[in-house]
Amino acid sequence: MNGVVPVSESTRLRVEQAMQELDYVPNLSARGLRNGRSGVIGLALPDLATPFSAEMAHHLVEVAHEQGWSVQIEETGSDPHREQELMTRARANLIDGLILNPVVLQESAVKVGISLPPVVLLGEVTQHLADRVYVDSFAAARDMTLALAKNGRRRIAALGINRGRHSATAIHRAAGYEAALESLGVEADDELLIRCEKWTSESAAQALTEYLDSHPVPEALFCFTDSMALGALNALWKLGIRVPEDIAVAGFDDVADGRFAVPPLTTVSFDKRTIASEAIRLLTERMASRHQEQRVVQVPYSIVERASTGG
Repeated sequence: MNGVVPVSESTRLRVEQAMQELDYVPNLSARGLRNGRSGVIGLALPDLATPFSAEMAHHLVEVAHEQGWSVQIEETGSDPHREQELMTRARANLIDGLILNPVVLQESAVKVGISLPPVVLLGEVTQHLADRVYVDSFAAARDMTLALAKNGRRRIAALGINRGRHSATAIHRAAGYEAALESLGVEADDELLIRCEKWTSESAAQALTEYLDSHPVPEALFCFTDSMALGALNALWKLGIRVPEDIAVAGFDDVADGRFAVPPLTTVSFDKRTIASEAIRLLTERMASRHQEQRVVQVPYSIVERASTGG
């Protein structure tokens, strides 16, 4: 019933049939008293409204359920107090462990000197406190910028820079973008860095529209997420600027909406289910053994070229 002891298919079917006939439901509270587990893990993402967060949550819940875990989903809004609340629940055994996507390490509840429950971090926040699963945003942003430079494009803009709090993801993607320009022998131009305070389609559309009011149209645009790229496509359409004829546009994350955009969106793609599976694996192992060394798993990526860049 716990799914932790291997049995034959015929035995499993007989047990499940007996459970159905008897209307048997496991007493999770009693089980928790025996083994110190609640059977629930927490998942905390910064913004559940984004397509990327929705897809990640979907895969994490699917993988967790396959392994017998229930998932409590929270939105942190990048607020360290909400992260701290979740870690307090984990220490009180209300949840067994936590998968967390912090934005800025300096403001995160995951800090030196704090007793951590079993926790796995998602993303580029670099630290030595907890297990982590991530995609190399620096390398992926560099490769995407180089892909945009094909066909002689050199005036390549980047959309997603923040004025105030710099997220680890933004820092890595901006650095990869700049490294690609350097390898091309193109001098970095601050005029091609488009500020966007929130990584949403609405904010990106507004930021790009305001930028184009006073700047010429770049030859290409690298958006730090697909959500921003979708907003950019809408803004360009409203302004009568053709994609990819007048400007090539690319994103990052390969969300489903990007595949059905007009034109379909070029993006950095990676297997979100692999991220989910690795995160659940690391968390389960960490719950079983608190004192092992930190593990870091890097998930591979690929550049998927679609019609938004002429691919």
